[in-house]
This record gives sequence, structure tokens and C-alpha cells, in this order.
Amino acid sequence: MSKHPHDPEQEGAQMAFDGRMSYSDYLGLDKLLSAQHPISDAHDEMLFIIQHQTSELWMQLCLHELKAARIAIRSDSLPEAFKLLSRVSRIFEQLNNAWDVLRTMTPSDYTRFRNTLGQSSGFQSYQYRMIEFLLGNRNLAMLKPYQHLADVREMFAEELGQMSIYGEVLMAARRLGHNVPEQTPEDRPRRSEPTIIALWKTVYEDTEIHWSMYELAEKMVDLEDYFRRWRFNHVTTVERVIGLKRGTGGTGGVSYLRRMLDVQLFPELWEVRTEL
Repeated sequence: MSKHPHDPEQEGAQMAFDGRMSYSDYLGLDKLLSAQHPISDAHDEMLFIIQHQTSELWMQLCLHELKAARIAIRSDSLPEAFKLLSRVSRIFEQLNNAWDVLRTMTPSDYTRFRNTLGQSSGFQSYQYRMIEFLLGNRNLAMLKPYQHLADVREMFAEELGQMSIYGEVLMAARRLGHNVPEQTPEDRPRRSEPTIIALWKTVYEDTEIHWSMYELAEKMVDLEDYFRRWRFNHVTTVERVIGLKRGTGGTGGVSYLRRMLDVQLFPELWEVRTEL
């Protein structure tokens, strides 16, 4: 064992960063690590803030990947889309794991700072709402909390002018010769259509012939599976921490979140399983 402390500089590691880009510079850590501003003196408020901030960062990446996946599907670059959709599923796995950390906060811990939140609520996350819109759950009533944010209103208006990812999937099937009606940008949550169930039944009954659509379908089901788990973990965590009290944003809390568990993003992909 060496008697002298290891010095990475002797191996060529850069140790001086005056005028050079450092790790901290590249990641903007000065802004990132100074963005936590607890209002109360409750110890667990820092956990609550960081939990939601990191979730928003993961959702930002999720949107980045979903938009790229939509472009890939639109241009029939399906192998690229497979990779991007798989990554989104892994992102939701990370979001799911984060609930385990938040669940270490007890009801007693939360009540020490809950009143300082005012009317703020995760219900108001516009990035989460945009993920839903990209995937096809386009409930225009959910845009009301953003009427005071011009840039966010513009972002949603642009999204509503495009087809959802699921709409693009169906158009890809149409280009491959499947019997799919022409798709248009949606302005409401998707309803199940018998024609689309029939499309997926054809695909699943002969996967060798329709392999690309079969794999794309399974990537979409994987994504919604992880998304559903996130919603379920959200409900469980909220009930564990606040019981059946109303949410800070005015929703019914657990009762509202339970209703959201019944929302299907890609209904025909789930219903076709009964038909097979």
C-alpha cells in the first residue's frame, strides 16, 4: 500500500478550471442546487420539494423522447421509435421508484408544512398534462389551470394541432395497408373503435407477417403499463400520507386519483386481448 495519498493529477486529471468548463458549469449546478426554497422549518419539506423537482426533470426528458418517437413513427423509422418508447418506459420506472422515497414521509411529517403549499398541487403540472396530451388523453378541461401562462397555452395549442403518438401509430398501420380510417388531431380523450380493435386483432393473430406493428403495439402497451403503475403508486402514496382529505389544489384527492386509474390511453390495445 502506498504511503502517499493518491493524486489524480499525476494521471492527467484536470484539476484547475479557471476559464475551463467544469462538471458544475456544464450541468448548471449552481442554479439546480439553489432552486429549493422551503417555506417552513419542517425537515421533510426539502424531501417534498426535491421529489417533485426531480419528477419534473424526468418528465422533461419523457417529453423530449416522446416527441422524437412521434417523429420517428411519422417517418416510418420504427426501430428508432422502439428504442425511444422503451426509454420512456424506463423513465416511468424511475418515476415509480421515487414514490418509495416520498412514502417515508408520514402524515405527521406532512402536516407540519402542508398549509404552506397554498393552492399549489401536482395536479397543476403542465409537463404531466402534456405527456397525457402527447399520448392521446386530451381533456381540454384540464387546460384551465394554465390560462394565466401564455407560453404554456401556446405550447398546448401547438400540440393540439398534431396527432397524438397513438394517432401516428394508427397512421403507420394505414400506410402498411391495414384498414384504418384517416386520423386527424384529437381534441378529446380517445374512445374505443371497433375498426381499430379489428386492426390489432389481425396483427396479433399473425405476428410474423405483421411483426413491426406487433412490436410497436407491445411497446405502447409497455408504456401504458408503466404509466398505470405510476398512477397507482400516486394514489397509494397520497392515501398513505393524507388519507381521504381534499387535495391542496381543490381536487377530491384520493377519489380523483382513483377515477384517473380507469382512463385508458390506448383502449383498443387492451380490449383486443379479450378478442384473441
